[in-house]
Amino acid sequence: MLFDAVNPVISTFLRSFITYLPNLLGGFLIFAIGLVLSEILKKILISLFNFFKLELLIKKTKLVSEKEVKIWEEILAELLRWSVVILFLIPAAEVWGLSKVTIVLNQLLFYLPNVLVAVVIGFVGIIFANLVSDLVKHGAKTIGSTSAKTLAAMAKFSIVFFTVLIVMHQLGIAQDLIRILFTGIVAMLTLAGGLSFGLGGKDIAREMLEDFKKKL
Repeated sequence: MLFDAVNPVISTFLRSFITYLPNLLGGFLIFAIGLVLSEILKKILISLFNFFKLELLIKKTKLVSEKEVKIWEEILAELLRWSVVILFLIPAAEVWGLSKVTIVLNQLLFYLPNVLVAVVIGFVGIIFANLVSDLVKHGAKTIGSTSAKTLAAMAKFSIVFFTVLIVMHQLGIAQDLIRILFTGIVAMLTLAGGLSFGLGGKDIAREMLEDFKKKL
């Protein structure tokens, strides 16, 4: 009796599995092709970076170290690899009948360009931060090496900080909080500049006004 009750369930499961098996194997085949192709494209991109010796060219500018360039190259290569993987995973999920997963993967695929732009912004921001740091360090040597290093570090930190804010905004992370924070920083700097000029430069301002009055 128990076998008679279970037998239809097993038979139905086997028929459904045999019917679904081609879709299962087809999806795995599409996904496997995507994995292989993603690894090939990643190696091609890294080979192109090595062929054009991008890290050596940027290293000559003395703005970014060779190790940092390698890290950014790896990030771009991984971004390309995962883009291809997701691109092939979408039709595989369609073949498997996972419509909800397909919707999520489509949204993730459309989000990847934002990640690419954020990576480029971060790389350019670090280069610009190092450039400004060197300029401040060499320009402020007249006031002492310690002060010059402090000013250079502050300039670099400021640019890196704002670069992080821009990257987070590009990625859509806490955009309202970033706007409020950026507005607060600008207001703080404006207020600090006004107070410092008003309190520290009032004698200079009085002398300028007196001189202007005499000329009139």
